[in-house]
Amino acid sequence: MPTLKGLTMIPKCHSMALVALGFLTTTAPAVQPPAPYGPVPTEGQLIRETNEFYGFLHFTVNTFTDREWGEGDESDSVFQPTNFDAEQIVATARMAGMKGLVLTCKHHDGFCLWPSAYTQHSIKNSPWEHGKGDVVGAVARACRKHGLKFGVYLSPWDRNNAAYGTPAYIIYYRNQLRELLTHYGPIAEVWFDGANGGSGYYGGARETRHIDNHTYYDWSHTWQIVRELQPKAVMFSDAGPDIRWVGNEAGKAGEPCWETVDPSGWCPGDAPGDQLFHGLRPPIPTSGLRWMPAECDVSIRPGWFYHPAENERVKTPQQLTELYYDSIGRGACLLLNIPPDRNGQIHPNDVAALRGFREILDRTFAQDLARKARVAASNVRGNERRFSVRNLFDGNRDTYWATDDAVTNAEVVLTFGRPVTFNVVRLREYLPLGQRIDAFALDQWQAGQWAEFAQGTSIGNCRLIRCQPVTTEKVRFRIVQAPVCAALSELGLFRAGS
Repeated sequence: MPTLKGLTMIPKCHSMALVALGFLTTTAPAVQPPAPYGPVPTEGQLIRETNEFYGFLHFTVNTFTDREWGEGDESDSVFQPTNFDAEQIVATARMAGMKGLVLTCKHHDGFCLWPSAYTQHSIKNSPWEHGKGDVVGAVARACRKHGLKFGVYLSPWDRNNAAYGTPAYIIYYRNQLRELLTHYGPIAEVWFDGANGGSGYYGGARETRHIDNHTYYDWSHTWQIVRELQPKAVMFSDAGPDIRWVGNEAGKAGEPCWETVDPSGWCPGDAPGDQLFHGLRPPIPTSGLRWMPAECDVSIRPGWFYHPAENERVKTPQQLTELYYDSIGRGACLLLNIPPDRNGQIHPNDVAALRGFREILDRTFAQDLARKARVAASNVRGNERRFSVRNLFDGNRDTYWATDDAVTNAEVVLTFGRPVTFNVVRLREYLPLGQRIDAFALDQWQAGQWAEFAQGTSIGNCRLIRCQPVTTEKVRFRIVQAPVCAALSELGLFRAGS
């Protein structure tokens, strides 16, 4: 077949057939994608949200003193894991379906899990590995090997450092932050805790120190260090600036939980709880509104650090599944703490719970019943294939069904050749275009007419709707309220076991 400047020449009869099938649009300009609506995620936020599930590793001197918060006077010699194994830790996280790990490189006690050049209170003065060990480095390398993201937790409060509460400590803190951001490869998340000041050792002073958390840390300049050294990393705190705390340590997001908030006047340790929990969905535009999705942090055990007395109190696979639905299923991210034990590994009881949890999710989401249906939409943007309703079922978050700009109330009907039974519905919006749907409903075909079985508001990254088992030959998804046209990337139907 002849070509012209690298293009294949199609015979006239063939080109007419292709136009009829909608494969060629030579007589009309291509329809543009929908314009973004309101705030949209950055590249780093998009990566964090689509990865959804990370693990938290609380590990320090507290692991060996059987405490939750160290005073800062703990001897370096207490840190001595008997069989530390970063490979086992990371492989366990991967088995559980986690896409990344955040390590408590320094908790409030001030002990550093890396050989920091700026303090003696670190792993370099512990007997473990004769002072040559580096937990941060070992976990970072294992994460890279197993394809997991790596994040760091660096407590702003330090109950060991003598300078805490003075300007000199901020210099110290930023120096340690630079160490973590320059010595351990790509960093996906930097976690800033909201604990600020109180009693401590403070180099032997043994006193209570209070700071003004609005001014002391000068957060804007600290955040700038992260932006310069790890531009793709997202920063977490209850004030963001990229990922917000959900407002509790129970692993539950609000219902609804919008991706956007107005953080005007917020600072870490002092953000309003209702916005953290539910987000904010006021009329747009709003000058202060920002994309700042929620992250739910919760521990697999009652405490954050390993305690032998809690070995029989590990959350069950069913409890972990409930957390999954109450966090990721409401559009938030899940950060599940799995604390290494005194061996320096994830305890067998925790491993067993995670394995059972993963098996439940794998069984539930193994088969998307929606992919077996014939599907029709009330509107497709420009009648173009790239905005086709079939994009809802291709398993690709980068494709989406969109409607024309003037169509803000639309519906999708799935028709099956025989009755199907499901009890979980999964919805996802196409995040690069913003959160666009304010309310939706789901109907089943019952006794010759439509009957609503579920409704909701916020969708965002992921919305999981659980319902009593529905058996039907047809399902309808309706956009009930939206300020702009839709951009939906998934509509899935699944059957979870009892």
